[in-house]
Amino acid sequence: MGFLQKLSKALGLSKDMDIEKWMDTFELEDVDVLHQAADFYVKPVALESEADLKVIEDELKNKNIILLNVSPMSRNTSKLKTIVSELKEFIVRLNGDIARIDNEKILLTPTKVKIVKSRKR
Repeated sequence: MGFLQKLSKALGLSKDMDIEKWMDTFELEDVDVLHQAADFYVKPVALESEADLKVIEDELKNKNIILLNVSPMSRNTSKLKTIVSELKEFIVRLNGDIARIDNEKILLTPTKVKIVKSRKR
C-alpha cells in the first residue's frame, strides 16, 4: 500500500477521491470567494501579553486598523497602562490615531487615518 493510499485511508477518504484534489480544496477553505481582497483590513486583536505589541505594530505598519480588546489584560492595570502608553508613542511616531471606544475596546489606526472624537449634536 502506497503512502497516499495509507494517508487517504487514515483521513477516511474513499478510494474514488483523488488525494491531490482533496488537498487543493482543503487549501481553499481559508479563501473568501465571495469578496475581492481588500487593500486594508479592520482586525480584532485581544491584548493578552506584551508579545501582542509586535503583532499590533506590524498590522498598523501594513495599514490595517486594529480593534483592540484589552479585557484579557485588565486584571493587571499597571501593565495595561504601560502597554497602552507604548502604543500611544508608537501611534504618534506612525502618524496614526488612537481612541478608546469603551472600557474594553481601543481603536488604533495607521498612518494618515484619523478618528473623529467629537460627536455631532
